[in-house]
Amino acid sequence: QVQLVESGGGLVQAGGSLRLSCAASGSIFIINTMAWYRQGPGKQRELVATMTSGGGTNYADSVRGRFTISRDNTKNTVYLQMNSLKPEDTAVYICNLAQGSPYDRRNYWGQGTQVTVSS
Repeated sequence: QVQLVESGGGLVQAGGSLRLSCAASGSIFIINTMAWYRQGPGKQRELVATMTSGGGTNYADSVRGRFTISRDNTKNTVYLQMNSLKPEDTAVYICNLAQGSPYDRRNYWGQGTQVTVSS
């Protein structure tokens, strides 16, 4: 099993910044992908950014250039630096870790951390 614990959410004014952290523990494979998703009020969960253990990244178009995902593999921790925040970024941000073979892919989720951006 894998446990994920997020931190760093809060209330910020538009144009401000926040940094989220997600620490993973448990049975973590060397090769994995960690990601941030978000779910805004009345919206479906959407992918924000991903980062593989090898360093490859992918971003949603809505956050590219404003958000940066990074990770410390020695600490099994992934970060999300969010700059130039907009009210539409308001959501619960949820950490994800995916690992395993294509035939036995396991996804693990954190509880989420609230980010609220005021206008």
